[in-house]
Amino acid sequence: MSKYTSFIFKDFVFDPKSKRLDLFYSFDNILNFKESFVFNFPFWDHDAQVLDQALFNLFIMAGISYFKAYQVDRILILKKGLTKNKADFFEKIYRKGLGEYFYINKLDPNKHIPFSAELKEEVVLNYSGDGLMIGLGGGKDSLVVAEALKESAKKIKTWSLGHNELLKPLVNQVGLEHCFVQRTIDPLIFELNSKDALNGHIPLSAILSFVGVVVAILNGYSDVVVGNEASASENNLEYQGVLINHQYSKSIQYEKDFQEFLKLDFNSNLKYYSFLRPLSELRIGKLFAKKYFDKYKEFFSSCNRSYVHGNNRLFWCGECPKCAFMFLILTPFIDKHKLTSLWGDKNLLEDPTLIPTYKELLGISGHKPLDCVGEIREARLAMDLAFKKYPNLKNIYKFDLDPSYDYMKIGPDLMPENIHQFFLDYVSRV
Repeated sequence: MSKYTSFIFKDFVFDPKSKRLDLFYSFDNILNFKESFVFNFPFWDHDAQVLDQALFNLFIMAGISYFKAYQVDRILILKKGLTKNKADFFEKIYRKGLGEYFYINKLDPNKHIPFSAELKEEVVLNYSGDGLMIGLGGGKDSLVVAEALKESAKKIKTWSLGHNELLKPLVNQVGLEHCFVQRTIDPLIFELNSKDALNGHIPLSAILSFVGVVVAILNGYSDVVVGNEASASENNLEYQGVLINHQYSKSIQYEKDFQEFLKLDFNSNLKYYSFLRPLSELRIGKLFAKKYFDKYKEFFSSCNRSYVHGNNRLFWCGECPKCAFMFLILTPFIDKHKLTSLWGDKNLLEDPTLIPTYKELLGISGHKPLDCVGEIREARLAMDLAFKKYPNLKNIYKFDLDPSYDYMKIGPDLMPENIHQFFLDYVSRV
């Protein structure tokens, strides 16, 4: 039984002078948290009501970092409130986005998240903007998006959340105007995690999508563009009859739900979509290898261990599932010495300690790793292509891969028509 009964969304306060947003949460007004965002870039002349609504939405989404600490049966929102459509949206993203957390902590994945509707009608605000605001991480996907859209003749900027010093060399290499956002999580949650609080994966990409909307409004931009691929929609495992997807907030279902959510507050001029949605990880890997690897080989990394607190440089650890998968899908398309140089001249496919990880990536044993990795089918095809490059691997991976996967296939997407047509033209050229 939980020691608390209610999780409270207490208040959010934005100071335009310091460019700081403070978010306040609590369990039973006994255990209190404060989280902050600083939007460290010049602001456009924005509509205060539009911004306030976007900040409130971020306030509700960011609360998931604290809500998961203790199981409660009541949620209170003390400022503004939710309509039924919005309560249903947040109930779904909290429940689906915490699927891995439920699995790790052996909790009921069907547990209702008790958001309630206090407001009856949606108030749709008139928003006007123009331009593409591209979310920039440290990995290949967002770099492909940024480089591709440089060719679009659209007004574009990039933005990132946290790790400012870590990402500056990469941002400079991209060469676009960039907006840094700094997030400070209340250190109390880490202290509680080491004691009796529940911990586990949260849907960070959902939080990023809400931050991206705020960044777009503060810049007067219309489109929040991300680099989530088709592979992100594949589930990792089934738990108590519920499919668990580590990347749920990168999936096409979340993208569709968030697009509908934005329409509840803003007119259709404020958009959110992935430019890479129709493509497999393997196809994106080939595109990156062909067009951009040489430009970014010293600046990019998808390894989660690069993004720990206090680290000031991007690197590849060579031990995690993300490193294993990235090495696998780039192997068919990049010269051996160029690729292994990123991992200290080590061929990860020949590392005996990674064989169990590769078996999981290939669907041979266990379940797909709980990390941002691609589909099992494309991993099998990539390994089959790797066999052609390194015949000795067949002595290590002694199983039938059955690589029946068309990685060049163009899948469905949720892009606006003008961007969709540019996307089709772009991939036909490369």
